[in-house]
Amino acid sequence: MNEHVVVIGGGQNAEHAVSLGSASGIAEALRAGGFTVSALTIGRDGVWADDHAPLGGTAAASLAAALAVVGRADVVFPAVHGPGGEDGALAALCALAGLPVAGSGLRAGALAMDKWATKLVAEAVGIRTAPGRLVHRDELDDVEFESEVVVKPVAAGSSYGVTLATNPAQLRAALRTAAGYDDRILVEKVIHGREIDVAVLSEPDGTRWAPPPLEIHATGVFDTATKYDGSARFTVPAELDGPAREDLTGAALLMFDRLGCAGVARLDFFLTADGPVLNEVNTMPGMTAESQVPRMFAAAGVSYVDLVSRMVRAAAVPLPV
Repeated sequence: MNEHVVVIGGGQNAEHAVSLGSASGIAEALRAGGFTVSALTIGRDGVWADDHAPLGGTAAASLAAALAVVGRADVVFPAVHGPGGEDGALAALCALAGLPVAGSGLRAGALAMDKWATKLVAEAVGIRTAPGRLVHRDELDDVEFESEVVVKPVAAGSSYGVTLATNPAQLRAALRTAAGYDDRILVEKVIHGREIDVAVLSEPDGTRWAPPPLEIHATGVFDTATKYDGSARFTVPAELDGPAREDLTGAALLMFDRLGCAGVARLDFFLTADGPVLNEVNTMPGMTAESQVPRMFAAAGVSYVDLVSRMVRAAAVPLPV
């Protein structure tokens, strides 16, 4: 085997620390799988570094040096969550260099990162989403409270900036919080249902499949604090009857395909009495051994080492658009 994989972590957004955990776990697992691994980190200031030190004094200078490392890779594994990574930025860089990427390309990453664009694609292919509206930062004073809503930045991950608003004062505060992460804000009706995650993997031969779904048990909104303070409980596999699992898996595979995803993606749903409602799509979900996606694949008999190894073997040069 002995393929050389460059794993990129960090990033210039709120998910920097989460990304470091994913990148470290991926690198360790790939080494255990027999790959040669080089690790690069993007600092909060945009400066790239290797295992030893920054590669330059500025973002531009360090990127130039990092490209020399990336250029020697057989496959690049971008593990940067959120803007500047998961949104397709790193996939685009690799596409220009003609380098295979373990994961989605620019188009899928950009569409999935933009929650409003994701809603439009979902609705176009018949997948339900929560009723909502798109608000610009300059329009915050025009938003009136009508019922309880979830307010979220259009392009942010790990539930940063996501708030439940049940009265006018909370709505004002939630809008200001979301505006701190993005100038475009999504205000959605609260959907009451079970929170179910579905993972999809594209294999080296092009087949796509989903392991047993995972259910999140959390009080209130599954926000950033709940995700990382240990208070949420997961059930894997989720207790689902055959039709419900088929509906969820079918919607996940359809959305994976229509967005043009590759590698692994996690699709988050609410399961209601009327069927699945898509919440969001993550093209670079959390990827430590204990994260939701590896836990779902473990329930299907696929180890963490095997999962990331399959992603590398399925890597392809992403299309530039």
